[in-house]
Amino acid sequence: MPHLTLRASLIAALTLLSLGPVQAAPVTHSQPVKVMIISMFGPEGQVWRDHLKFNRKVAVPGLSPDYPAVSCTADGICLMTTGMGHANAAASVSALVWSRQFDLRKTYFLIAGIAGIDPQQGTVGSAAWARYLVDFGIQWELDAREIPAGWKTGYLGINTKSPDEKPPLDYRTEVFQLNESLLQRAVALSKDAKLVDSKEAAAFRARYTYAPANQPPAVIQCDTLAGDTWFSGTKLGERARDWTKLLTDGKGTYCTTQQEDNATYEALKRGASAGLTDLNRVAVLRTGSDFDRPPEGVSDADNLLKYQEQGGFVPAVQNLYLAGYPLVQSIVKDWAQWKDGVPAQ
Repeated sequence: MPHLTLRASLIAALTLLSLGPVQAAPVTHSQPVKVMIISMFGPEGQVWRDHLKFNRKVAVPGLSPDYPAVSCTADGICLMTTGMGHANAAASVSALVWSRQFDLRKTYFLIAGIAGIDPQQGTVGSAAWARYLVDFGIQWELDAREIPAGWKTGYLGINTKSPDEKPPLDYRTEVFQLNESLLQRAVALSKDAKLVDSKEAAAFRARYTYAPANQPPAVIQCDTLAGDTWFSGTKLGERARDWTKLLTDGKGTYCTTQQEDNATYEALKRGASAGLTDLNRVAVLRTGSDFDRPPEGVSDADNLLKYQEQGGFVPAVQNLYLAGYPLVQSIVKDWAQWKDGVPAQ
């Protein structure tokens, strides 16, 4: 019997080889999408609805039950909302891609959401375009009261021996680099955007004694860190900086902290492996809604628990559109130049 089983296995293997490589099921595409805006919760999506005329809704099985449909304009702009956090982002974006209800092969994806911000890189209301997406959650953690002598932090890469050792990146989702040409076009198109501010934000930022924390919001370029655990404090912020440097070999600069972007990108990446999306067409914009560490005289706890008092939420949401729309508008208006890839500047 063992010989018969082995012989049957060999025949099956040879049969598969004779059939050649396995082919994916044929893809049937519906309406092409020029730009897909990805928001994470209601207010981030609403700011686009306030300015653009979405006249069609498409229900997609597997989207968040809170946001079960994709909204589209007549000129090829669509908007989806994933729900907050890694799990919601991955599930919703995967559902969109694999539903094949949209032709996403030439679609530009704009991930646009609010975030915490490092006061040494930006301020509340600032709009930051990312080059690197770094996952802050894939680490080992020691109780802060048990940190070994000489360590600055209780966080270290998985399967490393110290906080300063770069991990082997076994998960393959720890860090992603976005298309530089698209990044530079996004920055160039939005750099002169007139961002909005609030009296509350201006008053809170005045408590910082250094720039750019105490300056008005601006369009900037720096990198974003994803993790489902909200954090507050100088020590944790310093770890975020160090972790970003470590995973990008010194090339990245941490400035915003959010929950979803590595999960969203990984879902798009898996779609790209099947020819359903193009990773060269992904841009990430995060606007600062609150500081990741307090000014002098404010505790880490108050900075976290009273984050809404910083006054950054409303301008951060509004500035998603103000900083993001110049890119969206250029893609749609000049589609002949954008459809085959990012045009040269």
